[in-house]
Amino acid sequence: MSSSAIYQARRLRLMDSLPADSFVMLVGYQQKVRSKNIKYHFRQDNDFLYLTGFNEPDAVALLYRGKEHELEYILLCRPKDPQQEISFGARAGVTGAIEQYGATQAYDIAELDKIISLKLTDQRQLFISDELGRFNHRLLEWSNAQRHSSAFDTPKCYRSITPLAKYLHPFRVIKDEAEQQAIRAAVNASIDGHKAVMSACREGINEAELAATFNFAIAKHGASDVAYPNIVAAGNNACCLHYEENACQTQTGQMLLIDAGAELNHYAADITRSYPVNGQFTRAQAAIYQIVLDALDAAIAKVKPGTPWNHLYQTCMEVMASGLIDLGLLEGSLEAVMTNESYKRFTVHKTGHWLGMDVHDVGPYHDAEGKWRLLEPGMVFTIEPGIYIPESALDVPAAYRGMGIRIEDDILVTPTGHDNLSKLVPRTIAEIEAFMKNG
Repeated sequence: MSSSAIYQARRLRLMDSLPADSFVMLVGYQQKVRSKNIKYHFRQDNDFLYLTGFNEPDAVALLYRGKEHELEYILLCRPKDPQQEISFGARAGVTGAIEQYGATQAYDIAELDKIISLKLTDQRQLFISDELGRFNHRLLEWSNAQRHSSAFDTPKCYRSITPLAKYLHPFRVIKDEAEQQAIRAAVNASIDGHKAVMSACREGINEAELAATFNFAIAKHGASDVAYPNIVAAGNNACCLHYEENACQTQTGQMLLIDAGAELNHYAADITRSYPVNGQFTRAQAAIYQIVLDALDAAIAKVKPGTPWNHLYQTCMEVMASGLIDLGLLEGSLEAVMTNESYKRFTVHKTGHWLGMDVHDVGPYHDAEGKWRLLEPGMVFTIEPGIYIPESALDVPAAYRGMGIRIEDDILVTPTGHDNLSKLVPRTIAEIEAFMKNG
Protein backbone atom coordinates (compact mmCIF):
# COMPACT_ATOMS: atom_id res chain seq x y z
CA MET A 1 0.00 0.00 0.00
CA SER A 2 1.39 3.43 -0.95
CA SER A 3 1.79 6.12 1.67
CA SER A 4 -1.07 8.17 0.18
CA ALA A 5 -3.30 5.08 0.29
CA ILE A 6 -2.38 4.51 3.95
CA TYR A 7 -3.47 8.03 4.93
CA GLN A 8 -6.65 7.71 2.86
CA ALA A 9 -7.49 4.42 4.60
CA ARG A 10 -6.96 6.04 8.00
CA ARG A 11 -9.27 8.94 7.13
CA LEU A 12 -11.95 6.56 5.89
CA ARG A 13 -11.68 4.41 8.99
CA LEU A 14 -12.03 7.46 11.23
CA MET A 15 -15.04 8.85 9.38
CA ASP A 16 -16.72 5.45 9.35
CA SER A 17 -16.48 5.46 13.16
CA LEU A 18 -18.23 8.83 13.46
CA PRO A 19 -21.87 9.82 12.91
CA ALA A 20 -22.85 10.50 9.30
CA ASP A 21 -23.36 14.23 9.97
CA SER A 22 -19.83 14.76 11.29
CA PHE A 23 -17.48 17.59 10.38
CA VAL A 24 -13.85 17.06 11.46
CA MET A 25 -11.36 19.89 11.85
CA LEU A 26 -7.66 18.99 12.22
CA VAL A 27 -5.32 21.82 13.16
CA GLY A 28 -1.63 21.51 12.41
CA TYR A 29 1.15 23.18 14.34
CA GLN A 30 2.80 26.52 13.64
CA GLN A 31 6.54 27.01 13.57
CA LYS A 32 7.85 28.37 16.86
CA VAL A 33 10.40 31.12 17.39
CA ARG A 34 13.56 30.20 19.26
CA SER A 35 15.08 33.68 19.40
CA LYS A 36 14.24 36.78 17.36
CA ASN A 37 14.13 35.60 13.72
CA ILE A 38 15.57 32.13 14.44
CA LYS A 39 12.96 29.37 14.50
CA TYR A 40 12.90 25.91 15.97
CA HIS A 41 12.97 23.03 13.52
CA PHE A 42 9.33 22.41 12.64
CA ARG A 43 7.55 19.38 14.08
CA GLN A 44 3.98 18.64 13.00
CA ASP A 45 1.15 17.65 15.34
CA ASN A 46 1.05 13.86 15.31
CA ASP A 47 -2.72 13.46 14.97
CA PHE A 48 -2.64 15.79 11.96
CA LEU A 49 0.32 13.92 10.49
CA TYR A 50 -1.28 10.51 11.14
CA LEU A 51 -4.29 11.40 9.00
CA THR A 52 -2.71 13.59 6.32
CA GLY A 53 1.05 13.00 6.03
CA PHE A 54 1.33 16.78 5.55
CA ASN A 55 4.39 18.13 7.34
CA GLU A 56 4.29 21.88 6.81
CA PRO A 57 3.37 24.64 9.28
CA ASP A 58 0.07 26.57 9.28
CA ALA A 59 -2.21 23.91 7.87
CA VAL A 60 -5.79 22.89 8.65
CA ALA A 61 -7.61 19.82 7.31
CA LEU A 62 -11.38 19.42 7.10
CA LEU A 63 -13.14 16.06 6.70
CA TYR A 64 -16.84 15.46 6.06
CA ARG A 65 -19.23 13.40 3.95
CA GLY A 66 -20.48 15.05 0.78
CA LYS A 67 -23.96 14.87 -0.74
CA GLU A 68 -23.30 11.43 -2.19
CA HIS A 69 -21.70 10.32 1.10
CA GLU A 70 -18.22 10.42 -0.46
CA LEU A 71 -15.42 11.58 1.82
CA GLU A 72 -14.38 15.17 1.28
CA TYR A 73 -10.84 16.02 2.41
CA ILE A 74 -10.03 19.72 2.29
CA LEU A 75 -6.49 20.89 3.02
CA LEU A 76 -5.82 24.54 3.75
CA CYS A 77 -2.12 25.41 3.67
CA ARG A 78 0.41 28.08 2.81
CA PRO A 79 0.41 29.05 -0.87
CA LYS A 80 3.45 28.79 -3.10
CA ASP A 81 5.78 31.77 -2.58
CA PRO A 82 9.04 31.75 -4.59
CA GLN A 83 10.76 34.34 -2.39
CA GLN A 84 9.91 32.56 0.85
CA GLU A 85 10.83 29.20 -0.63
CA ILE A 86 14.29 30.47 -1.59
CA SER A 87 14.89 31.39 2.03
CA PHE A 88 13.07 28.65 3.91
CA GLY A 89 12.44 25.70 1.59
CA ALA A 90 9.83 24.39 -0.80
CA ARG A 91 6.11 24.41 -0.11
CA ALA A 92 3.53 22.03 -1.49
CA GLY A 93 1.08 24.85 -2.07
CA VAL A 94 -2.55 24.40 -3.03
CA THR A 95 -1.77 22.33 -6.13
CA GLY A 96 0.64 20.07 -4.23
CA ALA A 97 -1.94 19.53 -1.49
CA ILE A 98 -4.14 17.85 -4.09
CA GLU A 99 -1.52 16.16 -6.28
CA GLN A 100 0.89 15.02 -3.55
CA TYR A 101 -1.33 14.61 -0.49
CA GLY A 102 -4.64 13.46 -1.94
CA ALA A 103 -6.85 16.36 -0.89
CA THR A 104 -10.11 16.53 -2.81
CA GLN A 105 -9.99 20.33 -2.49
CA ALA A 106 -7.28 22.72 -1.31
CA TYR A 107 -7.14 26.41 -0.44
CA ASP A 108 -4.88 29.11 0.91
CA ILE A 109 -4.91 28.99 4.71
CA ALA A 110 -5.85 32.69 4.66
CA GLU A 111 -9.28 31.58 3.42
CA LEU A 112 -10.04 29.44 6.48
CA ASP A 113 -13.00 31.51 7.70
CA LYS A 114 -14.55 31.63 4.25
CA ILE A 115 -14.13 27.89 3.63
CA ILE A 116 -15.56 26.88 6.99
CA SER A 117 -18.57 29.10 6.34
CA LEU A 118 -19.08 27.40 2.97
CA LYS A 119 -18.48 23.80 4.04
CA LEU A 120 -19.92 23.69 7.56
CA THR A 121 -23.58 23.55 6.55
CA ASP A 122 -25.95 20.97 8.00
CA GLN A 123 -23.43 18.84 9.90
CA ARG A 124 -24.44 18.68 13.56
CA GLN A 125 -21.39 16.94 15.00
CA LEU A 126 -18.22 19.07 15.09
CA PHE A 127 -15.09 17.08 16.00
CA ILE A 128 -11.96 19.07 16.80
CA SER A 129 -8.29 18.14 16.91
CA ASP A 130 -6.46 21.27 18.05
CA GLU A 131 -3.88 20.18 20.61
CA LEU A 132 -2.58 23.69 21.34
CA GLY A 133 -6.00 25.34 21.34
CA ARG A 134 -5.12 27.62 18.44
CA PHE A 135 -8.78 28.12 17.45
CA ASN A 136 -10.54 27.59 20.78
CA HIS A 137 -11.82 31.15 20.68
CA ARG A 138 -13.46 30.59 17.28
CA LEU A 139 -15.25 27.28 17.80
CA LEU A 140 -18.51 28.64 19.20
CA GLU A 141 -18.59 31.34 16.57
CA TRP A 142 -18.20 28.78 13.76
CA SER A 143 -20.62 26.37 15.39
CA ASN A 144 -23.35 28.99 15.81
CA ALA A 145 -22.84 30.87 12.55
CA GLN A 146 -25.67 29.15 10.71
CA ARG A 147 -28.39 29.79 13.27
CA HIS A 148 -27.22 33.34 13.91
CA SER A 149 -27.19 34.30 10.22
CA SER A 150 -30.17 32.40 8.81
CA ALA A 151 -33.70 33.73 8.46
CA PHE A 152 -36.00 33.33 11.45
CA ASP A 153 -38.14 30.69 9.74
CA THR A 154 -35.17 28.61 8.51
CA PRO A 155 -34.43 25.32 10.34
CA LYS A 156 -31.61 25.92 12.78
CA CYS A 157 -28.51 23.73 13.09
CA TYR A 158 -27.54 23.15 16.73
CA ARG A 159 -24.08 21.60 16.88
CA SER A 160 -22.17 19.69 19.49
CA ILE A 161 -18.40 20.17 19.77
CA THR A 162 -16.36 17.09 20.70
CA PRO A 163 -12.61 16.46 21.00
CA LEU A 164 -11.58 14.09 18.20
CA ALA A 165 -8.98 12.37 20.40
CA LYS A 166 -11.62 10.15 22.02
CA TYR A 167 -12.26 8.52 18.63
CA LEU A 168 -8.88 8.82 16.92
CA HIS A 169 -6.43 7.85 19.67
CA PRO A 170 -7.67 4.28 20.12
CA PHE A 171 -6.81 3.65 16.45
CA ARG A 172 -3.23 4.76 17.04
CA VAL A 173 -2.62 2.07 19.68
CA ILE A 174 -2.54 -0.72 17.10
CA LYS A 175 0.33 -0.20 14.67
CA ASP A 176 -0.05 -1.34 11.09
CA GLU A 177 2.82 -2.98 9.22
CA ALA A 178 4.21 0.33 7.93
CA GLU A 179 4.23 1.77 11.45
CA GLN A 180 5.91 -1.32 12.87
CA GLN A 181 8.66 -1.00 10.29
CA ALA A 182 9.10 2.68 11.09
CA ILE A 183 9.44 1.92 14.80
CA ARG A 184 11.91 -0.89 14.06
CA ALA A 185 14.02 1.57 12.06
CA ALA A 186 14.03 4.07 14.93
CA VAL A 187 14.91 1.31 17.39
CA ASN A 188 17.72 0.00 15.19
CA ALA A 189 19.23 3.47 14.98
CA SER A 190 18.96 3.74 18.76
CA ILE A 191 20.64 0.37 19.25
CA ASP A 192 23.72 1.71 17.48
CA GLY A 193 23.48 4.91 19.50
CA HIS A 194 23.44 3.04 22.80
CA LYS A 195 26.32 0.82 21.75
CA ALA A 196 28.34 3.89 20.76
CA VAL A 197 27.78 5.48 24.16
CA MET A 198 28.62 2.25 25.97
CA SER A 199 31.89 2.06 24.01
CA ALA A 200 32.75 5.69 24.74
CA CYS A 201 31.90 5.65 28.44
CA ARG A 202 34.86 6.07 30.80
CA GLU A 203 35.94 7.93 33.90
CA GLY A 204 36.11 11.70 33.43
CA ILE A 205 34.00 11.99 30.30
CA ASN A 206 31.24 14.59 30.38
CA GLU A 207 27.62 13.50 30.20
CA ALA A 208 27.14 16.01 27.36
CA GLU A 209 29.78 14.28 25.24
CA LEU A 210 28.02 10.96 25.72
CA ALA A 211 24.71 12.55 24.72
CA ALA A 212 26.36 13.90 21.57
CA THR A 213 27.86 10.47 20.87
CA PHE A 214 24.34 9.04 20.78
CA ASN A 215 23.13 11.76 18.43
CA PHE A 216 26.06 11.25 16.06
CA ALA A 217 25.42 7.51 15.87
CA ILE A 218 21.71 7.83 15.07
CA ALA A 219 22.44 10.49 12.44
CA LYS A 220 24.20 7.80 10.43
CA HIS A 221 20.77 6.16 10.10
CA GLY A 222 19.19 9.39 8.87
CA ALA A 223 17.72 10.35 12.25
CA SER A 224 18.12 14.11 12.51
CA ASP A 225 16.50 14.33 15.93
CA VAL A 226 15.78 12.43 19.11
CA ALA A 227 12.32 11.47 20.30
CA TYR A 228 12.89 13.30 23.60
CA PRO A 229 15.87 15.05 25.23
CA ASN A 230 18.62 12.54 26.02
CA ILE A 231 18.92 11.57 29.68
CA VAL A 232 22.58 10.82 30.43
CA ALA A 233 22.88 10.63 34.19
CA ALA A 234 25.92 9.57 36.19
CA GLY A 235 25.74 8.59 39.83
CA ASN A 236 23.10 10.33 41.89
CA ASN A 237 21.87 12.26 38.85
CA ALA A 238 20.07 9.10 37.78
CA CYS A 239 17.73 9.46 40.76
CA CYS A 240 16.12 12.38 38.90
CA LEU A 241 13.83 10.57 36.47
CA HIS A 242 13.91 13.23 33.76
CA TYR A 243 17.40 14.60 34.30
CA GLU A 244 18.35 16.60 31.21
CA GLU A 245 21.25 18.83 32.24
CA ASN A 246 23.85 16.32 31.02
CA ALA A 247 26.59 18.53 32.42
CA CYS A 248 28.61 16.46 34.91
CA GLN A 249 31.77 14.45 34.50
CA THR A 250 31.61 10.74 35.21
CA GLN A 251 33.57 9.27 38.09
CA THR A 252 34.87 5.76 38.75
CA GLY A 253 32.52 3.88 41.00
CA GLN A 254 29.42 5.49 39.53
CA MET A 255 26.67 3.89 37.50
CA LEU A 256 25.63 5.67 34.32
CA LEU A 257 21.99 5.68 33.25
CA ILE A 258 21.23 6.61 29.65
CA ASP A 259 17.64 6.91 28.47
CA ALA A 260 17.68 7.88 24.80
CA GLY A 261 15.74 7.13 21.62
CA ALA A 262 15.91 8.25 18.03
CA GLU A 263 13.02 9.71 16.10
CA LEU A 264 13.05 8.51 12.51
CA ASN A 265 10.33 9.15 9.93
CA HIS A 266 8.17 10.57 12.71
CA TYR A 267 8.29 7.42 14.89
CA ALA A 268 10.06 7.08 18.22
CA ALA A 269 12.29 4.63 20.02
CA ASP A 270 12.77 4.69 23.80
CA ILE A 271 15.57 2.59 25.31
CA THR A 272 17.32 2.78 28.67
CA ARG A 273 20.48 1.07 29.82
CA SER A 274 22.45 1.37 33.07
CA TYR A 275 26.05 0.29 33.56
CA PRO A 276 29.21 1.11 35.53
CA VAL A 277 31.29 4.00 34.25
CA ASN A 278 34.42 1.84 34.34
CA GLY A 279 32.76 -1.23 32.83
CA GLN A 280 32.92 -3.42 35.95
CA PHE A 281 29.99 -3.88 38.32
CA THR A 282 30.62 -3.73 42.05
CA ARG A 283 28.84 -6.37 44.11
CA ALA A 284 26.19 -3.85 45.21
CA GLN A 285 25.67 -2.51 41.70
CA ALA A 286 25.35 -6.01 40.30
CA ALA A 287 22.82 -6.96 42.99
CA ILE A 288 20.49 -4.05 42.22
CA TYR A 289 20.99 -4.36 38.47
CA GLN A 290 20.10 -8.05 38.47
CA ILE A 291 16.89 -7.39 40.39
CA VAL A 292 15.81 -4.81 37.79
CA LEU A 293 16.76 -7.07 34.87
CA ASP A 294 14.91 -10.01 36.43
CA ALA A 295 11.82 -7.81 36.78
CA LEU A 296 12.05 -6.69 33.16
CA ASP A 297 12.51 -10.22 31.84
CA ALA A 298 9.65 -11.56 33.96
CA ALA A 299 7.33 -8.88 32.58
CA ILE A 300 8.45 -9.42 28.98
CA ALA A 301 7.77 -13.14 29.37
CA LYS A 302 4.11 -12.33 30.08
CA VAL A 303 3.62 -10.32 26.89
CA LYS A 304 1.17 -12.07 24.58
CA PRO A 305 -2.31 -11.36 23.24
CA GLY A 306 -4.87 -11.44 26.02
CA THR A 307 -2.58 -10.39 28.89
CA PRO A 308 -4.07 -7.46 30.86
CA TRP A 309 -1.87 -4.36 30.63
CA ASN A 310 -1.52 -3.94 34.40
CA HIS A 311 -0.04 -7.43 34.83
CA LEU A 312 3.26 -6.11 33.47
CA TYR A 313 3.55 -3.48 36.20
CA GLN A 314 2.44 -5.89 38.92
CA THR A 315 5.01 -8.44 37.80
CA CYS A 316 7.81 -5.88 37.87
CA MET A 317 6.84 -4.68 41.33
CA GLU A 318 6.64 -8.19 42.80
CA VAL A 319 10.05 -9.20 41.44
CA MET A 320 11.73 -5.98 42.59
CA ALA A 321 10.06 -6.05 46.00
CA SER A 322 11.20 -9.63 46.53
CA GLY A 323 14.76 -8.75 45.54
CA LEU A 324 14.89 -5.70 47.81
CA ILE A 325 13.60 -7.82 50.70
CA ASP A 326 16.35 -10.36 50.07
CA LEU A 327 18.97 -7.57 50.19
CA GLY A 328 17.52 -6.24 53.44
CA LEU A 329 16.50 -2.91 51.90
CA LEU A 330 12.82 -3.61 52.58
CA GLU A 331 11.39 -5.22 55.70
CA GLY A 332 8.53 -7.66 55.97
CA SER A 333 7.06 -10.46 53.93
CA LEU A 334 6.44 -10.04 50.23
CA GLU A 335 2.71 -10.03 50.88
CA ALA A 336 3.06 -7.26 53.48
CA VAL A 337 5.38 -5.18 51.31
CA MET A 338 3.02 -5.42 48.34
CA THR A 339 0.03 -4.56 50.52
CA ASN A 340 1.58 -1.50 52.18
CA GLU A 341 3.41 -0.53 48.95
CA SER A 342 6.66 0.20 50.77
CA TYR A 343 8.47 -0.85 47.59
CA LYS A 344 7.40 2.45 46.03
CA ARG A 345 10.11 4.24 47.99
CA PHE A 346 12.69 2.77 45.61
CA THR A 347 10.69 1.96 42.47
CA VAL A 348 9.01 5.41 42.10
CA HIS A 349 7.29 5.13 38.69
CA LYS A 350 5.11 3.03 36.43
CA THR A 351 6.87 0.55 34.19
CA GLY A 352 5.77 1.24 30.64
CA HIS A 353 3.78 3.20 28.07
CA TRP A 354 2.60 2.98 24.47
CA LEU A 355 5.24 3.84 21.87
CA GLY A 356 4.70 5.28 18.41
CA MET A 357 4.62 8.73 16.85
CA ASP A 358 4.74 10.13 20.39
CA VAL A 359 7.29 8.60 22.72
CA HIS A 360 4.51 8.42 25.32
CA ASP A 361 2.03 7.48 22.66
CA VAL A 362 -1.68 8.17 22.84
CA GLY A 363 -4.55 5.78 23.39
CA PRO A 364 -6.45 4.29 26.32
CA TYR A 365 -5.05 1.76 28.76
CA HIS A 366 -8.58 0.73 29.79
CA ASP A 367 -11.50 -0.67 27.81
CA ALA A 368 -14.97 0.83 27.55
CA GLU A 369 -15.96 -0.79 30.86
CA GLY A 370 -12.98 0.66 32.71
CA LYS A 371 -11.08 -2.62 32.89
CA TRP A 372 -7.39 -2.84 32.05
CA ARG A 373 -6.94 -3.27 28.33
CA LEU A 374 -5.88 -6.68 27.03
CA LEU A 375 -2.77 -6.83 24.86
CA GLU A 376 -3.34 -7.24 21.12
CA PRO A 377 -1.07 -7.91 18.14
CA GLY A 378 0.32 -4.67 16.76
CA MET A 379 0.66 -2.93 20.11
CA VAL A 380 4.10 -1.45 20.75
CA PHE A 381 5.16 -0.28 24.20
CA THR A 382 8.05 0.02 26.60
CA ILE A 383 8.69 -1.94 29.76
CA GLU A 384 11.03 -0.03 32.06
CA PRO A 385 11.40 -1.08 35.70
CA GLY A 386 13.86 0.83 37.83
CA ILE A 387 15.28 1.08 41.33
CA TYR A 388 16.51 4.44 42.67
CA ILE A 389 18.50 4.88 45.85
CA PRO A 390 19.58 8.51 46.30
CA GLU A 391 22.55 9.67 48.32
CA SER A 392 20.11 11.10 50.85
CA ALA A 393 18.87 7.61 51.82
CA LEU A 394 21.14 7.47 54.85
CA ASP A 395 19.39 4.45 56.34
CA VAL A 396 20.55 2.37 53.36
CA PRO A 397 24.08 0.88 53.33
CA ALA A 398 26.52 3.25 51.60
CA ALA A 399 27.37 0.75 48.85
CA TYR A 400 23.86 1.10 47.43
CA ARG A 401 23.47 4.86 47.72
CA GLY A 402 23.76 7.33 44.84
CA MET A 403 22.59 5.08 42.04
CA GLY A 404 19.56 4.85 39.79
CA ILE A 405 19.22 1.74 37.67
CA ARG A 406 16.57 1.53 34.97
CA ILE A 407 16.45 -0.91 32.06
CA GLU A 408 13.96 -0.31 29.28
CA ASP A 409 13.13 -2.30 26.18
CA ASP A 410 10.70 -1.68 23.31
CA ILE A 411 8.23 -4.53 22.85
CA LEU A 412 5.95 -5.46 19.95
CA VAL A 413 3.01 -7.77 20.58
CA THR A 414 2.87 -10.47 17.91
CA PRO A 415 0.04 -12.92 17.16
CA THR A 416 1.82 -15.62 19.17
CA GLY A 417 3.72 -13.62 21.80
CA HIS A 418 6.16 -10.76 21.53
CA ASP A 419 9.30 -9.37 19.92
CA ASN A 420 11.84 -7.44 21.98
CA LEU A 421 12.88 -4.88 19.38
CA SER A 422 15.77 -3.48 21.45
CA LYS A 423 17.28 -6.73 22.70
CA LEU A 424 20.53 -6.20 20.77
CA VAL A 425 21.69 -3.48 23.15
CA PRO A 426 23.81 -5.38 25.72
CA ARG A 427 21.64 -5.98 28.76
CA THR A 428 23.00 -8.77 30.98
CA ILE A 429 25.88 -8.12 33.36
CA ALA A 430 28.15 -10.45 31.42
CA GLU A 431 27.23 -8.86 28.06
CA ILE A 432 27.80 -5.35 29.35
CA GLU A 433 31.17 -6.09 30.95
CA ALA A 434 32.38 -7.93 27.85
CA PHE A 435 31.18 -5.20 25.49
CA MET A 436 32.71 -2.38 27.54
CA LYS A 437 36.00 -4.27 27.70
CA ASN A 438 36.16 -5.13 24.00
CA GLY A 439 33.66 -2.90 22.24
